[in-house]
Order: sequence, then C-alpha cells, then structure tokens
Amino acid sequence: MKSMNLPNILTVVRIILTPVYLAIFISNIPHHFLWGFVLFSVAAFTDFLDGKLARKNNIVTVFGQLADPVADKILTTAALLAFMHYGLCNVWIIMIVLLREFTITSFRLVATAQGIVIPANIYGKLKTVSQMVFSLVIMLLAELDYCGVLGENFPLTVVSNALLSVTAVLCVISGVIYVKQSIKIIDFSK
Repeated sequence: MKSMNLPNILTVVRIILTPVYLAIFISNIPHHFLWGFVLFSVAAFTDFLDGKLARKNNIVTVFGQLADPVADKILTTAALLAFMHYGLCNVWIIMIVLLREFTITSFRLVATAQGIVIPANIYGKLKTVSQMVFSLVIMLLAELDYCGVLGENFPLTVVSNALLSVTAVLCVISGVIYVKQSIKIIDFSK
C-alpha cells in the first residue's frame, strides 16, 4: 500500500477534526464557542495548506481532487448544523447550501468517471471562503455574547443569518454556473 502525501493527509485531518469541532461547539464546557473557533480555524487552515502544498510541489492527486472539496463540505456543514442548534442559522440557508453541495458533488463524480475535471469557479471559491470566514466571525461573536461583552440587545441571530445569507446567494450563483459548465461537457447518456 502506498503512503499518502502531505496534502492528502491534511485533507484527512480536516475530516477527522470536524466531528471533534462539532462535539465541542455544541457541548456545555466553558467557552465552547471559543474552543470551537480554535478547532474550526485549524481545520480551515488545513484546507488552505493542502491546496498550496499540492500545487507548489506538483502532487495533485485524484484523491485530493475528490476528497478535498468533500472535506470542505463536511466542515462547513458541521458549522451550519452547530449554528442551527443555537438558532443562529435558518434551516433554509442549510437547505440551499446542501442542495448546491450535493448537486455539484454529483456532477463532479459523473465528470470524474468520464475522465473530465471541472475546475471550481471563482464564485465557488468565494462561497467556500465566505462560509469559512463568516463561520469564524459568528463563533467569535457567539463567544463574546456568551461572555456578556456584546450586551443584551446585540442581534446575534440577525447578524449570523445575514452573513450566512450571503453565502447562500454565492451558493446559488456558483451552483448555476457550475451546472451550466457541466452540461456542456458531461455526457449524461452514459
């Protein structure tokens, strides 16, 4: 059995960190929002690092091309579920995100089976970055709220849903573009 390269190991680490992040974030331990922020930050950093290392060292693999976006989706979906647990994310935002993610993942699998690689578009990258950045902002705000720093009248739920709505819009835009690209090059008769 061949060993995995470092970028692929980082992708697997991100997948493993995700349930740990979720368990801590929704736990009742002191400062669980802060600990969740730390774990999510580490996991998100592995996403940045694995791609950079793979491109720099020219070690792009099929595993990496398939597993990396799935690991991102697992991590960002865990954050949305954690936010929904605390009333910080509307269920429709999660529905939009998951619909886009399952659709695009399905198209990618079909394309890969036909030997076609459809690269992520800029809107897809913006969607992922916005989702990770906004998730971190929401976690920090939740920690500040937990510590009483923001005051009783801070509209955490409104702010959280507004930020995540931006991500939902980017999901729709990037998803439509991706589907249009895919329809032109994938043979759906196979």
